[in-house]
Amino acid sequence: MQPSPGRITLWGIEVFVATAEERSITAAARRLGASASAVSQQLTNLEAALGAALLVRNARPVTLTSAGEAFRRRAQSILNEAAQARAELAVSGAPTLRRLRLGVIDDLEADVTPQLLVRMAAQLDGCQFLLETGASHGLYDQLEAQALDVIVTAEMGEAPPWAEVHPILSEEFVVAAPRGMVDPEGDTLAQLKARPLVQYTTRHHMGRLIATHLAQQNLTLAHRFELDSYHAILALVGQGVGWTILPPLALFRARRLLGDLVLMDLPFAPVSRRIVLMARQGILDDVPITVARDLKALLAEGVVAPALKAYPDLSARLRLL
Repeated sequence: MQPSPGRITLWGIEVFVATAEERSITAAARRLGASASAVSQQLTNLEAALGAALLVRNARPVTLTSAGEAFRRRAQSILNEAAQARAELAVSGAPTLRRLRLGVIDDLEADVTPQLLVRMAAQLDGCQFLLETGASHGLYDQLEAQALDVIVTAEMGEAPPWAEVHPILSEEFVVAAPRGMVDPEGDTLAQLKARPLVQYTTRHHMGRLIATHLAQQNLTLAHRFELDSYHAILALVGQGVGWTILPPLALFRARRLLGDLVLMDLPFAPVSRRIVLMARQGILDDVPITVARDLKALLAEGVVAPALKAYPDLSARLRLL
């Protein structure tokens, strides 16, 4: 049954908070998995129920009115209280979790995420799952905005105080180069510097991590290509266009291309990243730690073991935590 325009609903408040944070009705609709017209209608209903205009919708970006600014502070508190109430009911033996919104970095999308969802579905009877895949910074933003409940992501500095963090995997970045491009008896760094770097985009956290590390080593490397696709990067490298720096998880998303490549340690100071699972503290009881445990088991069997069998030298560079 549809709520009447005069009734304040949690969904209406969630729509308002998403629109206030995204500064766009279209972006809020995308984040919430709803249509722009549905979001606009919810905002209209909420404003009618409150008797005040909350947003200046014809502005670009959308802005808050003074009433909207005042209500935003209350709205976030209401959503936090609702989430806490759901958690307390679950712990007290009330109906179990009915919806889980999971965010996973692209690196794991094909290899383990489907199997993880199957396991979770068996353990959380009657629960509906929403899966969002993407870059780490986007998943962080959605967890902070409470658009996602659990994320599996590359660690991006110190965790916020409201988060619980479960380490999953640590990996050191390696060089992937075409076979025959680097003479192992020669100066590896000099040979690499003579060829272009096929760079992972600095619009994402991983690309910025690599670029920052190179700058710290006082290295300026020529590059003509900056891409956000592991497959495209490794395909270019395999065709002899240049070489690249990527973590093992990224490399093994494009296994079929690895036959044309040689993997090597960085010929300068190493750089690594950690994959972690994050959720809000005290909201989901033992669900985050259970998901982390299952994910590590799937990674051990489906990714780490095959990777180390094919490339034993990666044993010190790819570790479950």
